[in-house]
Formats: sequence, C-alpha cells, structure tokens
Amino acid sequence: MSDNHMFSEKDLKLLNTNRATKVLLSQGDNINPEKVLRYVKYEKTLEELQVELIKMQHWIIENNQRLCILFEGRDAAGKGGAIRRVTHHINPRNYRVIALPKPTEQEKGQWYFQRYVNKLPDPGNIVLFDRSWYNRAVVEPVNGFSTPEEYERFMSEVNNFENMITNDGIILMKFYFSITKSEQARRFDDIKSNPLKRWKMSPVDEKAQELWDVYTEYKERMFSHTNTEKNPWIILRANRKTTARIAVIKHILKRVPYKSEVSK
Repeated sequence: MSDNHMFSEKDLKLLNTNRATKVLLSQGDNINPEKVLRYVKYEKTLEELQVELIKMQHWIIENNQRLCILFEGRDAAGKGGAIRRVTHHINPRNYRVIALPKPTEQEKGQWYFQRYVNKLPDPGNIVLFDRSWYNRAVVEPVNGFSTPEEYERFMSEVNNFENMITNDGIILMKFYFSITKSEQARRFDDIKSNPLKRWKMSPVDEKAQELWDVYTEYKERMFSHTNTEKNPWIILRANRKTTARIAVIKHILKRVPYKSEVSK
C-alpha cells in the first residue's frame, strides 16, 4: 500500500467485510489493500447490476420481448467471462448461450445465415452468441475458412439481414471486446500454463498473434461497413476484464427499456 494513500471511511468499511478478508487471505504474502478494495468494489457493483438484470429479464418475459446479444472480439478477449457474469443469476429457462462449432457438410450447403436464424430468441427469451455470424467477417477469411466470394457476399448481405431481425422487433446488440496484442499474448501464456484452462487453446488461437495485423485489417473493414446507425457496434476496451464486464451489463440495461431503479 502506498504511504500517501488515504482510505475513506467507506473504503475501510469495505475492507473490513468478509468478502475483502477472503480476497486478502488469497493473496498470500503479496497483500495489496488497494487492489483488494478495487476488486471488492467491482464485486459489489457487479452484484447490484446483476439484480437489475433479473428485473430486466422479468420485463422481457412479461412483455414477450426478444433480446439477441452478440459477443465478438479477438481470441482470449474475455467474451466468455463476460457472458457468464451476465447470465449468472438470471432464469436459465429463458436464456440460451450459443457457441456454434464449425458447420457440418449439410450446413455448408445452406444459406450462410440459416443456422443462426434457427437460434434467434423466441418471445420472452434472451440469446447470447459467443461469436456469431460475424465469424465470416473476420475469423473465416483470416484463417482461410471461406472463399473471397463467400466473404464479399456476406458483407453485402449482413446489414440487410440485421435490419430484417430488428424490423421484426428483436432487440439486437453487438459487442466487440478490444484488447492489445501484448495483453492477448499474456493471456495465452496464462492459458497454456494452467492445466484447467489449456483446453481453451485451439489451432486458430495458436496463430492469432502471428496473424494479428491481418485480423486488424478485417476487423476495421467490418466496423466501417457494419457499424450502422440502426445496429451499431459497441466497442469495449477489455484489457481489464472487470471493467469490460461492468460496461457490458450497463450497456445492456441502458438499451432494454425495462423500468430501472438505478441510474443507467
């Protein structure tokens, strides 16, 4: 702790909670009260926002609304962790997380958007896509999984496709988690060194650093073409996971017109 740091009375109360004590004990010999306080404040804010998510979901169910949220970003950008914080306390009967595997041979012969249409939310439901149809805008062309013709066709159709979704009343939100190259490298090292996380590394992940600039080129083209007034991208700085998670939930609560009891 810095010698010149002064904790407020409110900060000291937070540091004296059971939650703070558990975090302090988990740090071993490297105790950092400032870091603990920051994390405890994050958890408190997260909990308050998750209560609001429950109210929001109740509004969606009661009003037969449909909410579709896309989570996009580079590998290891924190999409999955953010989705888990969004869904942690809401009713599992009324939401689905969609993380589609590579298409089957049958799906390859279908209209590209078809398997995504089949996963769109029913009335009273929320669907969260952990990667979405935007695979064709970045991941597929970068890694040679689609042809230039398929890519150009997607880019010419995607805005109309999203307009069709929202014209039918579906609330569509598009999040992009943005991290730096050095942060991605750090997270990859963490994943590789942790036996509980190694399963997350795929052949595509292994090439992500090498192809960083190519990803950037396709990402920027995606933004310039698909960041429309009706269906804009929400770009989040995600080097600090906790900040990105709070930001995602706040954006969702602001976008869905339920009755909130906290400031949006």
